[in-house]
Amino acid sequence: MMQRYLLAFSLLAIGMRSDAQITAIRCGKFFDGKTLSLESGVTILIEGNRILFVGKEPAIPPGSKVIDLSGATVMPGLIDAHTHMFLHGMRYEDAILKKSQQYRAIWATVSARKQLLAGFTTIRDVETEGAGYGDVALRDAINDGIVMGPRMQCATRALSITGGYTPYGFSPDVEIPKGAQLADGIDGVRKAVREQITNGADLIKITATGGVLSFAKNGQNPQFSLDEAKAIVDTAHDYGMKVAAHAHGDEGMQRAILAGVDSIEHGTYMSDETMRLMKEKGTWYVPTISAGVFVGEMAAKPGYYPEIVRPKALAVGPLIQATFGRAYKAGVKIAFGTDAGVFPHGRNAREFELMVGAGMPPLEAIQSATRNAAELLGESANLGGLSSGKYADLVAVEGDPLEDITRMQSMAFVMKGGVVYKSP
Repeated sequence: MMQRYLLAFSLLAIGMRSDAQITAIRCGKFFDGKTLSLESGVTILIEGNRILFVGKEPAIPPGSKVIDLSGATVMPGLIDAHTHMFLHGMRYEDAILKKSQQYRAIWATVSARKQLLAGFTTIRDVETEGAGYGDVALRDAINDGIVMGPRMQCATRALSITGGYTPYGFSPDVEIPKGAQLADGIDGVRKAVREQITNGADLIKITATGGVLSFAKNGQNPQFSLDEAKAIVDTAHDYGMKVAAHAHGDEGMQRAILAGVDSIEHGTYMSDETMRLMKEKGTWYVPTISAGVFVGEMAAKPGYYPEIVRPKALAVGPLIQATFGRAYKAGVKIAFGTDAGVFPHGRNAREFELMVGAGMPPLEAIQSATRNAAELLGESANLGGLSSGKYADLVAVEGDPLEDITRMQSMAFVMKGGVVYKSP
């Protein structure tokens, strides 16, 4: 009864505005992003870029546009919390030294379109990898309607210590495009955070350990000291911004968690003690299994990666999926993230299959890319669910993804902000 009263009140308000246009979506099965179950017979009413009403058998206002998705499963727009829009499934050295920044920017617009059509209506871009502040330009072009793509949060240039994470490994005489921001000491890291914010960052990313694709034998060594990491977090949090920590090695993860970072990205060599610490501190885990599996597959090809990189890449694939399975069973908070860009954009939804393969139930995997990821991004009020007042970001797959999670890799319908970008 209350539901019908609220609908009547909403429609009365709409009737007072002559320019109101309603879209009604009839759902086959329906996932709201919050409740771990699918409903049937739900209709969504949308006005402009927001959801007006969600319920069963509401009266559809005369003149509404009706979209029939009665043969599909409708869910919130998906969120990928770890992407690199200026990488395109290429080796670092090929992308950074053999392609101009202009070329990479044009390619990024194509990748943004692929992301959206794959059902990812929001992404977090966690560094351009040598393309300066291109992610901010792409975000703004999407927001201005110049380029088709998902909503974006940008980390701009990641923060790294001198002698820390770097994907290059070339002669010091070679001038490398702007990659990570090098910062050392308390004053140095605070200034670096402020510099990224000045240049348009929505969040801050730090490299808490070495990397798999870096030109260093050890990808696990810790980098920032605890005091430095805490100075970064405190400065970012002063601005209301979150901090994501790239981390493969366990000691670097623990320093980052104790410093108060909001998320651990990758987490390959995460120990049980680190998982316990993450639960205690409420730290999110963004697993990026897809990238681990992809680099493992590429490392099996002779000559694809330099020999200093190859053994790390071969090891990380199976390890990262196993770590994810352990973290899920331990009760660590998990938000969906793939590292798209390390592999070609638009293939992000393979992550669902890998998550389910490691022991996470299908609907919880989908929830990690909706409600959970929205919470990590600080956007729960607008994203990650299908309820009155949220953005009209929603997607649909044919049939039931709980019966076959690979259906998530074939998106049938995509709406962002009330605009349909893909339909059956």
